[in-house]
Amino acid sequence: AGKMAEALISPLIETGIQPSTGISILDVSHKTMDRVCETYEGVQPSRDIAHALEESDLLVLAVKPQNLCKIFDEIQKSSFSKEITLLSVVAGKPIQQLVQGTGIQKIARSMPNTPAQIGKGVTVWSCTDEIQAQEREKIKKVLCSFGKAIYVEDESFIDMSTSISGSGPAYVFMLMEAMTDAGVHMGFSRETATTLVHHTLLGSTLYAMETGQHPAILRNSVTSPAGTTASAIYELENGRFRTVVKDAIWACYRRSLEMGGADSNVGPGRIARNTIHPTTTNTIPSNGTNHQQYTGADTSTPSAMKKESSSTSHHPIEAPAGEMTDLSLDEENSKEQAK
Repeated sequence: AGKMAEALISPLIETGIQPSTGISILDVSHKTMDRVCETYEGVQPSRDIAHALEESDLLVLAVKPQNLCKIFDEIQKSSFSKEITLLSVVAGKPIQQLVQGTGIQKIARSMPNTPAQIGKGVTVWSCTDEIQAQEREKIKKVLCSFGKAIYVEDESFIDMSTSISGSGPAYVFMLMEAMTDAGVHMGFSRETATTLVHHTLLGSTLYAMETGQHPAILRNSVTSPAGTTASAIYELENGRFRTVVKDAIWACYRRSLEMGGADSNVGPGRIARNTIHPTTTNTIPSNGTNHQQYTGADTSTPSAMKKESSSTSHHPIEAPAGEMTDLSLDEENSKEQAK
């Protein structure tokens, strides 16, 4: 089960996509299963993985990544229909690892976010070629039942979306917390400060969506010359607000890649480390492309460092301007000019 799997139950029942009597759940916590079954009349608890797989058409996998090996073992020991579809909401785990771990060929990987629990989430997803168009529409219907669903052909966009929409609510909640605390510090009651912050963030988001204007234009419309907002913006810029937010998003993306066993040395100012005499292991051939993970690089000599970098990143890796300059060449040029 898990929070995300639980978030699916209510909209599935309310929209009529699946009756409660056609839903069974399995969780390590018996308390959680009892509570969910009491909340949604008709939902049945499963004894184990094998029981959950019996006559199932769709298996929602929503466990912690570190628990996957145990789940894989139990699934492989169980019997299930070849037509079963697995819908994963496990962070960082690529489709190929799920195929190899479970033996299931029809797999959809998704990354929803916590607002899905109130039907306001956004989910980015992809799937194997074995899932045909009609089945994809069914999965999309399921995912759309708790918010907006965006399908991507390239699975690498799921790791990227993890850093923006998947973990994004945490960034917003931290901003919310900081603004509320500041209001309390100034003298508002926490209740009033919370209301002000909630409606400011909600209204600003709806306004941006309604107008469709670039955030910079909307920000400028609030910022008068030498005014209060201009003073606040100055402090945010002086504190590297934009850079910190972008660095946090890149850090989240890199961690998502690491959890899937991929090269995480990506982002501004980074050069792929594992470049020389690599040993390769195949990873994530989700779109027909054979991605490789490189290990065992020799970077102990300047000549080794000069060799071409390799990376599994979706983004091209380039040295920042002004870096990776061969100083010995500059010295030789200076001597030639002196002659």
